[in-house]
Amino acid sequence: MSVTSVSKKTLKFLKDIKANNNRDWFAENKHRYIEAQTELKAFNETLLNKMTHHDEIEGIRLYRIYRDVRFSKNKTPYKNSFGTGMKRATKWRRGGYYFNIEPGNNFVAGGFWGPNTADMKRIRQEIDADPKPFRKVLNSAAFKKTFGVLEGEQLKSAPRGYAKDHPAIDLLRYKQFVLRHHFTDKEICTEGFVNDLSKAFKAMRPFLNYMTDVLTTDSNGVPIE
Repeated sequence: MSVTSVSKKTLKFLKDIKANNNRDWFAENKHRYIEAQTELKAFNETLLNKMTHHDEIEGIRLYRIYRDVRFSKNKTPYKNSFGTGMKRATKWRRGGYYFNIEPGNNFVAGGFWGPNTADMKRIRQEIDADPKPFRKVLNSAAFKKTFGVLEGEQLKSAPRGYAKDHPAIDLLRYKQFVLRHHFTDKEICTEGFVNDLSKAFKAMRPFLNYMTDVLTTDSNGVPIE
């Protein structure tokens, strides 16, 4: 039988590991971690099946709970959340999907967390030439209802080569392009939650379609080989 929601037991495990983030506690409760991990892997398989009805996904990955503390001031060894990422298939489908399970901080996110230099240049080039199509996506009723506003780090001033009073400076200053939608603990534990999760990802498509069109063509609109 497919798993279509997150159990309260999994949320309880995450609450407990936040309060007891040490190796001794984890060793004593590793069976609970394995149980939660198994559940979420099954949930991800259900989600992947749903996603194939409206997108092509190259892979889905449940991230490790173990933190890399080598270069961090925070030396707690474990995350107090479960994260899953999905990569869209082929270079002709740009952008990625992510969702986070954490008591009080459950959310889906999508877009571009770290555009490379070439992609960032091309996005700004398109915005500079004509920001109206991008604004149309961001100002649509469906976008605002699901995601509110575009998120992501921004430059404090204008990017190099652009005037500070550029009419689209509010868009040109973005260094990341992230969409986010939150779910309550009650919502993610409701039977059939996977359907709501898939719908939230599907709602990202106008944004991802715009970015894909930009990043797979040159400034003349010719497809990049």
